[in-house]
Amino acid sequence: MPVTQFAVTDTYEYLNGFGGYKESEAIEGTLPLAANSPQKCPYGLYNEKLSGTAFTAPRDENQQTWLYRILPSASHQNFEPVSASSSQGLATPTPSFGTHFNAIPNQLRWDPFDLDKEVSWIHSLHLVAGAGDPTMKQGLGIYIYACGTSMPEKTAFYSADGDFLIVAQHGVLDIRTEFGKLLLRPNEICVIPRGIRYHVTLHNNEPARGYILELYQGHFKLPELGPIGSNGLANARDFQTPVADFIEDYENTQWTVYGKFGGNLFSAKQSHTPFDVVGWHGTYFPYKYDLGRFSPVGSICYDHPDPSIFTVLTAPSHPHGAGTAVADFVIFPPRWLVAENTFRPPWYHRNTMSEFMGLIMGNYDAKGAGKGGFQPAGASLHNTMSGHGPDMQTFEKASTMDLPPTKVGEGSMAFMFESCLMVGVTEWGLKTCQKVQESYNAHSWEPLKVHFKRPESSRGVSNGEKKHAVGDAKDASSVHALR
Repeated sequence: MPVTQFAVTDTYEYLNGFGGYKESEAIEGTLPLAANSPQKCPYGLYNEKLSGTAFTAPRDENQQTWLYRILPSASHQNFEPVSASSSQGLATPTPSFGTHFNAIPNQLRWDPFDLDKEVSWIHSLHLVAGAGDPTMKQGLGIYIYACGTSMPEKTAFYSADGDFLIVAQHGVLDIRTEFGKLLLRPNEICVIPRGIRYHVTLHNNEPARGYILELYQGHFKLPELGPIGSNGLANARDFQTPVADFIEDYENTQWTVYGKFGGNLFSAKQSHTPFDVVGWHGTYFPYKYDLGRFSPVGSICYDHPDPSIFTVLTAPSHPHGAGTAVADFVIFPPRWLVAENTFRPPWYHRNTMSEFMGLIMGNYDAKGAGKGGFQPAGASLHNTMSGHGPDMQTFEKASTMDLPPTKVGEGSMAFMFESCLMVGVTEWGLKTCQKVQESYNAHSWEPLKVHFKRPESSRGVSNGEKKHAVGDAKDASSVHALR
């Protein structure tokens, strides 16, 4: 399918293309010519540089943007801690990353997470799993969001801890950022980089739910295509960035800015809107992408390929070696399977990477659906070196079925957050949410049958026992003859 068929039309304008340099003006002439910091900016604006990387990062990795705004973001009162019991507080704050995550080898699966019609964006963020420490800019956090109301008027939120990769599963998020507005619908993703302020409004007051990967280190990029060539997977032209759009609200007004900092929430009052950027230019900005535009590749002869061929975005972990990621975002879209004489679902495996999966809609071809199965709005975690693969029913069917060309995943979209780190689970994810399927292993793999049949002509050899067979002498002479 070339694009997703959305129930809600996106009427916002966007700039097309992944990464690179972009610029946008809400009023023509906002951006100064040549100089970034003239003595006086056009229209009496302030200039402010937003840095997503170190000033001295290599040119092809450097992410910086110049903002031209009515008042700078530095103009606010002191930030104060926000209690978790507050209606705008973080429901699952993370005060101690060294002890907060429960690292366990068990395979885990969650029933669909509930919608909460009483809370807005910030309070709906539930930390499920993660690894590392945002204060050291290392690792990642995985969240479920489920909100039923829009953020209060004249409020904004940002995370100083990392980039938010938001995967919409249910409901529409109308997001106003400092850079402009974007609409996020189910089967779309958006990335809001570290530090960027935004406000979330629900479309037609419909509750919204989805998944978030917060990247504490580095930024997402498109994966290298290698032998695939110059096109395929997520094509750069299909990513969309907001155009400049601002509010004039700086007289007799009060706004509250909430910031997530070191895993905890703080708030500050200010006498002007944070959404007053009249123009901007640079390489650091939010963006969105329709997963229906992904162009999958696969085997056209035999064998099931690695899931890495479905990588949409990757965040490399350079200390762990080339080709290793602190986070990969992988999807399993509708696609044709044509491999001959091949077990077509994912094979059984143990992985040095940790795999957190979610289901946006439909059924995943490697797991059973329905109550107690892998369902939309649910999730699973297969941690470092924890064995996993198709459940018993899927194996039995796939190992005996005819193998004509088959379209799988129609009306379905599963995804995976994959990381080289050992991912731990929070108390909320393990106990408080009460969604963990205690019988996941018993349902999926304990029922697997033994299909092994010893050949009639073979009696086997135990360790250390010499093999004696009728043809041994003849076989040995044949070997010497070949030498």
